[in-house]
Formats: sequence, structure tokens, C-alpha cells
Amino acid sequence: MDAKLGFEYDREGDILYINKRQPYAEQESEEIDYGVIARLNPDTGEIENLEILFFSKRLSEKTLFELPIIADFRLATTA
Repeated sequence: MDAKLGFEYDREGDILYINKRQPYAEQESEEIDYGVIARLNPDTGEIENLEILFFSKRLSEKTLFELPIIADFRLATTA
């Protein structure tokens, strides 16, 4: 699925949400690293959303923050 990435930050919960689509109840959740939750398409297993817990704390403690995923970035065409 080709989709633009959306980013939302919940200050109160200190969670960064990275979304390819809106979350939905049927998605499966898997912790892919400490405090990094992937929401997966139940049919394809594709990552559709990421939730990064303790986001600001992670950034303040490290100079490099890596996610255990492979990304294929391309420029989205505008209609």
C-alpha cells in the first residue's frame, strides 16, 4: 500500500504515532522493540502504524534513535 506518512505527538502520553492509515480494531499489535509498537494489517502483516512510547525521553537520552524497520521512501505525487 502506498500512503503518505502522518505524524502525531501525544505530549501527555509522550507517544509519537506514525501512521500510513487510521488505526482500526482488526489490526494486530506487536512490540518490535522496547516501547515500539507496530500495528499490522491482519491479512498482509504489513506495518500500517507505529507507536513510539517515551518519545521525548528517547530523544533526550540519545543522539541517534533507530527503529527496527526498513523504509522505502519516495516522493508522493500531488493530484
